[in-house]
Amino acid sequence: MTNPTTKPAAPASTRDRLLDAAAELFYREGVGVGVEALCRTAGVSKRSMYQLFDSKDEVMAASLERSALAYQAFLQSSADGRSPRARILHVFERLEESAAAPDFRGCPFVAAAVEVKSPEHPASLVARRSKDALTAFFQQEAERGGAEDPALLARQLTVVFDGSSARAVVQAQGLDGLAVATAGALLDGAGIHP
Repeated sequence: MTNPTTKPAAPASTRDRLLDAAAELFYREGVGVGVEALCRTAGVSKRSMYQLFDSKDEVMAASLERSALAYQAFLQSSADGRSPRARILHVFERLEESAAAPDFRGCPFVAAAVEVKSPEHPASLVARRSKDALTAFFQQEAERGGAEDPALLARQLTVVFDGSSARAVVQAQGLDGLAVATAGALLDGAGIHP
């Protein structure tokens, strides 16, 4: 029996079902997933998809765009009130946690950009904005922490993040503290101490 004060959850819209399916399939299987499989997984017709999006590329970009804020929030959550060093290292701790999961396929934005190849592809543009947002976060914290060259440190930290993510995928194993230790060494070198 349902609680009379609780409204049933509204069914997901066609657009939401497509974007959810795209996020899952493209991350797990790659961007080569066809429109048929995407629509079948989403439970929508191809006609419905094409009424909402001009192409599979647009679905992919919209899916990445929608997940960007949640991904950023996941990486940066629970870091408020901490020192700049702790806030930066928290991102790498979250990466380490994710990389230990059996379904980890790396950073979804790097994976999409690498697979589509073209820097002008709609998904590549979204991926670039997402990576720029992460770098901006690192730079902001590096500035707060008094780094001599916050922009350089931010780019270095982004390289460590992306490289660590790729290593976990290629080696098919967790990072065992490698990402946190490497980021920590960069922070030490930049004078951002605990």
